Amino acid sequence: MGKRVAVVLAGCGVYDGSEIHESSAVLVHLSREGAQAEVYAPDVDQMHVVDHVKGQPTQEKRNVLVESARIARGNIKDLAKLDVKGLDALIIPGGFGVAKNLSTWATQGKNCIVSKEVEDVLKAFHAAKKPIGLCCISPVLAAKIFPGCELTVGHDTECEKWPYAKTAETMKELGCKHVNKHVTEIHVDVKNKLVTTSAFMCNAPIHEIYDGIGKMVKEVVRLA
Repeated sequence: MGKRVAVVLAGCGVYDGSEIHESSAVLVHLSREGAQAEVYAPDVDQMHVVDHVKGQPTQEKRNVLVESARIARGNIKDLAKLDVKGLDALIIPGGFGVAKNLSTWATQGKNCIVSKEVEDVLKAFHAAKKPIGLCCISPVLAAKIFPGCELTVGHDTECEKWPYAKTAETMKELGCKHVNKHVTEIHVDVKNKLVTTSAFMCNAPIHEIYDGIGKMVKEVVRLA
């Protein structure tokens, strides 16, 4: 029997939900590792809905669980029903939904609040010493909840290749150790069983992002 890995989504679409390519890469790599993905999302309204053509918010309202079900092909459960006892690991892909729907990082940065359901799930896996994989912006959740942990969101110096590098500086302000890594690399915090990779925090070809996520998934499954 393969490892059972919870994948927590935050909607559907980079600007207001889970990043679709990252989420798909996680599911493909889990399948390749012989692991069984169990997809969850919170049953809450999105912070807002963004028109992905214009990059602008609209007046629409959407539900995080309903939108995430698009990525999960309908095979999804309410995050409130997640039971850590039957699961071996946790992975949270990136996308602005992590900073908007799973937390308030998008508007409050290091002073953000992580949603109680998400915080409870992260703490449950951590307490059970089960590995947690995070990519793109989702490492900020661990930065907020596990002070002193080691993480990567890529590089800490902003440039064309690393447009979101200030995130690393903010995570350091929370007391975390940020480790600079290329997009195809991962960082493993052995003590906290956290595996992180930068994904779309980097302006990189999509196959490099896919490869970095593959290394993250492989290590999470190995640690499980």
